[in-house]
Amino acid sequence: MSVFEKHRDTLEMHEDAVTRGQRVLIVDDLLATGGTARATTDMVKRLGGQVHALAFLIELVALNGRARLEGETVHSVLKY
Repeated sequence: MSVFEKHRDTLEMHEDAVTRGQRVLIVDDLLATGGTARATTDMVKRLGGQVHALAFLIELVALNGRARLEGETVHSVLKY
């Protein structure tokens, strides 16, 4: 990769990880900008799953990641 190419992160999930209609709780250690959580939520829904809620140990409130998860139930243990 040259210094001029944009870096792309990748998030992958097995196609059979979620069955149609399955309720899913997404758990992560940190909610910062919400990008990973939004991508995970979208993947679960594409596979036919229903996102029950998202749970985080830490939420960095100043980065407003919760805004990218509008319409989802979001829980966090610690808020900074």
